[in-house]
Amino acid sequence: MKITYDSEVDVMRIIFNNSPIEESDEEKPGLIVDYDKEGNIVGLEILDASKRMDNPRLVEYSIPK
Repeated sequence: MKITYDSEVDVMRIIFNNSPIEESDEEKPGLIVDYDKEGNIVGLEILDASKRMDNPRLVEYSIPK
């Protein structure tokens, strides 16, 4: 998984795998879901990220025991 934030366009991108994107849908305003040819989710894009979260540059990661 890879998470990037582009402050110039204020977009956060979460990539789950490197499969080619076949289709993208804006499920809700500002949330774009990318799918591969089998319909699996490849990634998410959050538009206007700084308006939707406190700090789009902060990432916390945890693995439960």
